[in-house]
Amino acid sequence: MKKLIFSLSFLSILSCNNKTDDNFALISGKILNTDSKEITILSADRKINLKLAINNLGQFSDTLRIEPQILSFYDGKNYDTFYLEPGSLININYDSKDFNNSLNYTGKGSEASNYLKLKNTRKQNLMGNRTDFFSLNESAFIEKNKEIKTAMLTLLDSFNNISEIFKEMDKKELHYEYLNNLNSYERSHRYYTKNPNFKVSEGFLSELNELDYTNEKDYTASPNYKSLVENHYRKKSYELMKNDSLDRDIAYLKVIGDIPNQKIKNALLFNHAIFGIKYVKDVENYYTIFKSNSTNQENNDKIGEIYNNLKRLAKGSPSPEFHGYENYDGSTTSLSDLKGKYVYIDVWATWCGPCKAEIPHLKKVESQYHNKNIHFVSISVDKLSDKNKWTKMIEERELTGIQLLADNDFNSDFVKDYMINGIPQFILLDPNGNIVDRNAPRPSNPELINLFNSCNI
Repeated sequence: MKKLIFSLSFLSILSCNNKTDDNFALISGKILNTDSKEITILSADRKINLKLAINNLGQFSDTLRIEPQILSFYDGKNYDTFYLEPGSLININYDSKDFNNSLNYTGKGSEASNYLKLKNTRKQNLMGNRTDFFSLNESAFIEKNKEIKTAMLTLLDSFNNISEIFKEMDKKELHYEYLNNLNSYERSHRYYTKNPNFKVSEGFLSELNELDYTNEKDYTASPNYKSLVENHYRKKSYELMKNDSLDRDIAYLKVIGDIPNQKIKNALLFNHAIFGIKYVKDVENYYTIFKSNSTNQENNDKIGEIYNNLKRLAKGSPSPEFHGYENYDGSTTSLSDLKGKYVYIDVWATWCGPCKAEIPHLKKVESQYHNKNIHFVSISVDKLSDKNKWTKMIEERELTGIQLLADNDFNSDFVKDYMINGIPQFILLDPNGNIVDRNAPRPSNPELINLFNSCNI
């Protein structure tokens, strides 16, 4: 017997073989035409991440002790969401080569999962693509948004065997989704219609006025409510940023620090800090605010570890090294070869749209600083198997500067030492190989020239 126990704030799971009662749910299934060796079961917050083995007949099975909630599965190729509550006996079957048409949920409690499958299809048909939906004029959008909510409620009520627990949960989610669409309309309409000055009419968001943003249960259970909460506090941080002339990230942490519900506060602090702390200018102040407000020790330990690593990348610290990276000209280059001049490093990849958008700006800056006391180095994190794509883009875009291919894409030591998890990232080093700015401005940002001028390059 294999036993896995997870202690979580919202969900406790006990996994064993062939055991089920009213406190447990059984999940099983069979996948035809699959090469996958395991299927992953995930919760919305990704804290639940169970790997179930798929045998040579395509079968999998496990028993879970679980609170009612929507989960998702992923076999490496196919993905869907399903509902599980105590007492459920859910069977998931499909043909990997014809997933959409063959996916089928059966067994006790499967009605909710089949509803979710049909709900997504019906909603997509009603909404159409996002561009068309959010490009509607205000009155048409309001009408369409209400139409979608009403149609989904009607669909939900047509499933007679769905549990009342799920119905209550989904009715809330449909309402939060409706509100979330309203909340997203102004920003999305500006984007899709390319009208940056568009504003919704007064009272457009009046239905959000009475929303309680401190509902811990709904924050945990509802992705749309979570989005509403995050946007609410983001807007408040913009106000604080303008009024008190604070950095955007610092203002956001300060606003979160005033949230009365500690679990929501902890979640928002961590979700922002896990990435945000790597990009703020004032790391010390940011970390101090985070630490003074967060009471989740696990979260604190993770952010504390990142903070300690960031201190090694402070201005004036020796830069992490790279050794023997392949150069487009056929030679190899190490960072130590470049000492004696400033080094402006662009970490990029051929598949990265924002990276490619910076290329014309980078070429312009390189031309402006040609024969100056600076090397321009582009390090691609393309996979070694995609070397031909890298060389082809260098040739087609007529890329200049020193063009290098990292030795192990995102797993290269240099990339990991700089904790880079998003590209493009730009780094400026001084002639001694010390860090000037680990998050230097992009070439398209006029602040880059100001930085270069401050260094007398």
